[in-house]
Parts: sequence; structure tokens; C-alpha cells
Amino acid sequence: MNTRIISYVISNLFKLMMALFLFPLVVSIYYREGLKLSMAYIIPIIILCVLSYFLSGKSPENQSFFSKEGLVIVALSWLLISFFGALPFVISGEIPNMIDAFFESVSGFTTTGASILPEVESLSKSILFWRSFTHVVGGMGVLVLVLAILPKGNNQALHIMRAEVPGPTVGKLVAKMSYNSRILYIIYISMIIIMIIFLLLGGMPFFDACIHAFGTAGTGGFSSKNTSIGFYNSAYIDYVTSIGMLVFGLNFNLFYLLILGNIKQIFKSEEAKYYLSIVFIATAFICINIYPIYSSITRMIRDVFFTVSSIITTTGYSTVDFDKWPTFSKIILMFLMFCGGCAGSTAGGFKVSRLAILIKRFVREFKKIGHPNKVLNIKLEGKTLDKEMLEGVDSYFILYSVILFILLLITAWESDTFITALSAVLATFNNIGPGLGAVGPTSNFGLFSPFLKFILSLGMLLGRLEIIPLLILVSPRIYRKRD
Repeated sequence: MNTRIISYVISNLFKLMMALFLFPLVVSIYYREGLKLSMAYIIPIIILCVLSYFLSGKSPENQSFFSKEGLVIVALSWLLISFFGALPFVISGEIPNMIDAFFESVSGFTTTGASILPEVESLSKSILFWRSFTHVVGGMGVLVLVLAILPKGNNQALHIMRAEVPGPTVGKLVAKMSYNSRILYIIYISMIIIMIIFLLLGGMPFFDACIHAFGTAGTGGFSSKNTSIGFYNSAYIDYVTSIGMLVFGLNFNLFYLLILGNIKQIFKSEEAKYYLSIVFIATAFICINIYPIYSSITRMIRDVFFTVSSIITTTGYSTVDFDKWPTFSKIILMFLMFCGGCAGSTAGGFKVSRLAILIKRFVREFKKIGHPNKVLNIKLEGKTLDKEMLEGVDSYFILYSVILFILLLITAWESDTFITALSAVLATFNNIGPGLGAVGPTSNFGLFSPFLKFILSLGMLLGRLEIIPLLILVSPRIYRKRD
């Protein structure tokens, strides 16, 4: 285990966090929120400065590291940013309980959007900003941002990127990982700015436009309003946000291809076709199911399209209380919670590509019943998937199911209904935000005990990092010296 390189990367992470805290500090000063709010960001900056000084030292001579170091770096980094990200909530006194603050911080960075707050409009502007800004940082991946700002890249940094960027594969856009990361972040920030402009055109105030653009881009869903996007009661804002969520749920490699002008390759994306097909089919089925309870067809389509977009991309914004919809519609929504967005996007969930691979494997096994000796390859995006990839998807599905069941058992102990327990786990483990029942779109997670909030916080991290990095962190074998 190359501990020097781990310390070096963590020290750079702390430097990055110091810079990130300057953004809400500027907001606090601009809105004249007083010394207490300013100190909520200054104190963490000082702590991080001291820690970074002791960790940094000289750049390690041996900068080589392997997959296990990458996994440990990612797991440690996400635990640390979640802890330090919670400090402004506690120091400001706006979320005085550390467990609650940790839950809110983890929810922000993992782009889950689940909250323990029954009311958000009373929060200070800078806290609202920081709360949503965590979506931007966590959406693309905090260590991808570290790679983007480091002066020189190392192809071994692919170990970090693979461990942090969600999905079964990560293709390198270009040779240098630091340059690759910069491209991703340039695209990401440009799209956020475009989203802000579109929301401003709909009459949304600038501060609110920033908050909701952050939530849309990170597919996180934190809002500055108690009733989320529904507060604005605007068809334009609803549709802009719906389309924005779907766009950010796509693989970011597609946007790089768009910049290169490779339009044909974009339209060939198999995962994108599956993703958009699921959105269309789910919207159609729910519309048919809830048609009798709506007096306006246009309003029904608007609400359903928004909700489907919000759930499949794991954003969690709401314009309607979908917990009041018929059971059939809620089952479809729960499937979308499981499904999630595309690999290499800011969305959470199991991922459309993994689901497609599992279905193709099932179809292949069914076909082989009558032809057991026939060789049938499984392809995705025009490429034949090797045995390692297929076994990796199978293993992840088994691990995913086991952890989901364990989280469900723990959550059921405190839940009044099965639907509350199941949706609470799906909403946190799949990084969605609101669930159904007692944790529906008009409720929050504040009803749970500190113990369960902490467990669900770990569930959010497990979901965002796709399980392996956190499990590796607690495995004794990983710390043994290489032979």
C-alpha cells in the first residue's frame, strides 16, 4: 500500500475543499449574514489548512499506485468531504446535531437530495447555497475535480476515476487523465451555466436559478423552496427542468462526441436509446393509470413527465405529491428508482447499462435452452462483452441485492409500513432523495433515529461509490504489503 501517495492526494483534496468553502463565504458576505455565518466556513478552512500542511510534505518520489490504492483514496475522500462538509451546518447552528448535519452533507455530495429538514426557506442564503453546491461537487466526482486541477496527469489516475465515476465502464476520452477530467468539467460547468440561463428566462430569481441548476446538474434535488420546483407553478420551468434532468442523466461521453461533431455516434448509443425508451414507456403507462384523477390532460402529462424524469435520473425534485398516485404508478416509480440513469452520468441507481446487460444475459440463457452448444455473444454499444465484464455485472447485482436487503431489514425496524422502509432504502441507496409513505415528496427523513440516519448515510455513500470502495476500506487484506 503506497500510503505516501494516498496522503498526497488527500492533502490536495483538503486544498480543494478550502477553495470550495470560499464560495458560500462570499455568498454570506454578499448577503451580510454576519460573523457567525462567515465563521461557519472560515473555521473549516483553517482546520483543512492545518491538516493539509501536515499531510502534504514533499511530492512522493514513487507516484505509482494500483487499483486498491485508488479504491482506498476514493472511499477515504468521500468520508472526509462528507464530514467536513457537515461542519458549516453545525457551526452556523442551522443544523446543530452532527448526525443530522452529516446526513445532509452526505446527501448533498452523493447527489441524493434526501433531507432531515422539515423546512428549508428559513435557512440562510449561504447555507442554502452550500447545501446545493455540494451537488455540483459530488455530481461529477470530487476526485475527478482534483484530477482536473492537478498540474500534471498520470494514466494510473484511471484507477481513481474508475472507482468514483458511476457505471460499469469508464472509457478514456483522451490520453491524459488530468486533461480528460478538465474536458469533463468544462462540459459540466458550461451545461450548468446554460441551465441557469434557461431558468432565468422563465422568471426564476438568480439565486434560485443557481440553486436549482446545481440540483439539476448534479441530479441531486436540493431546493431553496419547501415545495421544490412546484413552488413556481410554471409549465416552462417544469419542462426546462425535466429536460435538464434527462440530459444530465446521459453519459457525459456523448457530450464530448457532440463537441467533436460526431453526431452519428451519439445516435448509435444503445444505452441512451434504452434510457429514453424507459422514460417514454413509463410516462405513457402512468398517464394511462392516473388519467381518471386529472381534469387536464396537459397538466397530467406535465406532472408525469417531470416526475418520471426526476426519479429515473435520481434527482428527486417534485411538482406533485406522487405518493397519492395509484399503486400501479408507484410500482413503476419504484422500478425507476432501481433503474437509475446512464453510466458515466451524474445520476445514481443501478444504471441502465447494467440492467440491459442482465436482460441480455437472461435472453441468451433462454435461447441456449434449445441450443446448449451454440455460442451466443452479448453485445453492448456494438462491442462484444467479455467474460470479466459479464461476471462483474453479475457480482455487482448480487452484492447490490444483499446490501439492499440488509438496509431494508435495519430500516424496517423503525418504519411503520413496508412501503416506507423499502422506498427509504431505495431513495438513499440509489441516491434519489424522496421516497414513498412517511418519506414521500412532502415529507423528510427527520423521523428516523440518529442510528438509522447514520446507516442510511452509509447507504448513500455505498450507492454513490457503487459499494466496492467502502467495503475495500474496511478489509484488512487491502493493507498488507504487496509481495
